[in-house]
Amino acid sequence: MSVDFTSSFKDPALCRGLLDRLHRELDRPLRFMEVCGTHTVAIFQSGIRPLLPEGVRHLSGPGCPVCVTHESEVAAYLQLAERGDVIIATFGDLMRVPGPSGRNLKLAQAQGARIEVVYSSFDALKLAADNPGEKVVFLGIGFETTAPTVAGTVQMARAQGLDNFMVLSFHKLVPPALRALLVDPECAVDAFLLPGHVSTVLGIEPYRFVATEFGTPGVIAGFDPVDILQALLIMVEQRKTGEYGIVNAYRRAVDDAGNPRARQVMDDVFMQSDALWRGIGLLPGSGLVFRPEYARFDAMQRLGLTLPEARDTPGCKCGDVLKGKMQPNECPLFGKACVPAKPVGPCMVSTEGSCAAYYKYNVEA
Repeated sequence: MSVDFTSSFKDPALCRGLLDRLHRELDRPLRFMEVCGTHTVAIFQSGIRPLLPEGVRHLSGPGCPVCVTHESEVAAYLQLAERGDVIIATFGDLMRVPGPSGRNLKLAQAQGARIEVVYSSFDALKLAADNPGEKVVFLGIGFETTAPTVAGTVQMARAQGLDNFMVLSFHKLVPPALRALLVDPECAVDAFLLPGHVSTVLGIEPYRFVATEFGTPGVIAGFDPVDILQALLIMVEQRKTGEYGIVNAYRRAVDDAGNPRARQVMDDVFMQSDALWRGIGLLPGSGLVFRPEYARFDAMQRLGLTLPEARDTPGCKCGDVLKGKMQPNECPLFGKACVPAKPVGPCMVSTEGSCAAYYKYNVEA
C-alpha cells in the first residue's frame, strides 16, 4: 500500500496551527514578496491569502517569465514573425503577449506567420530535424529553471549537426533582480519567499547577499499551504531575533548545493550579460547570451537581429506590479480595458501572472 506523504503539506489542522502561531508571533507589519509564478498561483489557489494576519502584506515580484519579457523583446519576436524564411517555435503563453500597437504572435500566426506552439525546447529541436530545409528559431525565455534545458537542447543540436536550429535567448537570472529590488527604496520588501523551482538549480549560495548585505530574510519554500505558512513563520522569527539568513525550507526538492550538473550545462552554452526587464529596465549580468563556440545557434547573430525601440504600453502598470509598488487591482485598466480575454499587459496573459491571479480569484483588496 503506497502512502502519499505529500498530503501532510496540505493538512488543514496543521495549517490552522501554523496560522494561529503566525498570528501570535507577528509583532510588526511584514511585506513579503514571492518571486515565482507558481507561488503566485499557489497562494491564491490555497485560500491562504485572506486568512493571513492583517499585518502581513503579500507582494508578487518579477517571477513570471512571460511578465518580465521586455517590450523590445516582444517587438523583436514580432519582427521575426514577419520574415518568411523562419519557423518560430514558442511556448503558448508568449502567443498572446501584446507588443507594439497591440499586435501579438497569435495575430501574426493568423496572418500567415509560421509559428508553432511547443511544450519544450526538445519539441523545437524535433521540428528542426523534421524540416531540414527550414530555419527553426526557438524563443528562449525563463529563468534558471528552463535555461539548462535549453542549453542541453543546443548541445544536442550540435551533436546531431542540426545547424538549422537556433535560439533567440532572452533568458533572465533571478538573483540580479532581487538586488535591483533591494536597492530601490520604493519597493520596501521585508522578506523574500524564494522560488522553489529555480532553487533546485541554484541552491542557497546565490541568494546569500540578500541576508548578508541587506539584512533581509529569504526562505526557499515549496508550493503547498504548509510550505508557505512555515516560510512566513521563519521570516517573522528572523525579524524578531535580528539574525538574518537564507533558509532552505524545501529540502524534499532542493539541495543546499542546488544542481551542479544543470548549472554546468547552462554555463557551458551561455554566459551572463546585461538584460532588459519589463518595468525594471537594464540589469547588469541578469541575462544569458551564447558563448562564442555556440554562436551558430544564436538567432540574434545568425539572422542579424537587433532589439527595436519599444515604448511602454500606454496605461499598463505591469512594471509597478512586478516591483511590488502596486497591487494588480490598483491599476486603472484592471478588470476594465485589461482582462484575460483581451490583455493589455503580460501580467494578465500568463497563468502565472499576478494580474491574472487577482482576476481569476476575484481579489478585491
